[in-house]
Amino acid sequence: MLGLVIKNTGSWYTVLTSDRREIECKIKGSFRLKDIPTTNPVAIGDNVSIDINDEGTAFITDIKPRKNYIIRRSSNLSKLCHIIAANIDQAMLIVTVNYPITTTVFIDRFLATAEAYSIPVTLAFNKIDRYNKNDWDLLSELRNLYTSIGYSCIQLCAKSGEGLDDFKKGLKGKTTLLSGHSGVGKSTIINKIVPDVNLRTGDISEYHNKGQHTTTFSEMIPLPDGGWIIDTPGIKGFGTIEMEGSSIADYFPEMFKIASGCRYSDCTHRNEPDCAVLKALSEGRIAESRYKSYLSILEDKNESKYREEF
Repeated sequence: MLGLVIKNTGSWYTVLTSDRREIECKIKGSFRLKDIPTTNPVAIGDNVSIDINDEGTAFITDIKPRKNYIIRRSSNLSKLCHIIAANIDQAMLIVTVNYPITTTVFIDRFLATAEAYSIPVTLAFNKIDRYNKNDWDLLSELRNLYTSIGYSCIQLCAKSGEGLDDFKKGLKGKTTLLSGHSGVGKSTIINKIVPDVNLRTGDISEYHNKGQHTTTFSEMIPLPDGGWIIDTPGIKGFGTIEMEGSSIADYFPEMFKIASGCRYSDCTHRNEPDCAVLKALSEGRIAESRYKSYLSILEDKNESKYREEF
């Protein structure tokens, strides 16, 4: 029997079958024996085959080929990775300039990973009701930067509903991953656009200016007008994987366009002569924050970095 993985609570997976039944499943031990260096061999959004035995216990027996996925290095197990979600049409990265702070390095790491798997991303700047003048100035700078690269940016206040109409327009009929730090307002956004879902929300620590986890498992939530939202626990850091050497610049669109002008085809854009990227950086055609993010991904072979917050 075929189905779609719509919830993962740890050792159990909820699979929505083709006849619209929700079946609680486990995975067969053979999955853990395969050469899959992930903490979760089965991911939210996976299309799977399941077997239901006479006792009513169901097992996931096969994963169908994925069209894409978002993956990151596991924070505490640096040799393993975690697939956040699979078979995604687009991602909405919820960003807060403050309350809590989302760094450009975190944003850029997420964007580069999405670029690697051809997943469109919109940056949704939330909590605009709380911003002071400095916050608004930074928001303006970030919007100008990312729109100039080609990323869609919207701003909203999930608490009051301001900007949510624009947010909802892009969701209809699509499978959309919602991601971001804990405390950026993902659960509040979902509560506003999906009636009766009633996700738990949390407060920001005033001392640390960081959010506390309120979503503890991954879940696909059906939208009233068609499509799905994938709600996942907040992410603290974003260690990249499956990116190496000179190919990393391919996932920074503005660098990719310029890198063809470098003298060497395998240029890493650090200290090579006649590097078109370094020239563009010195002329202000590439943002210093983006270049810093690029360098941080180059350094990801240093396993200690996976435990740092980006």
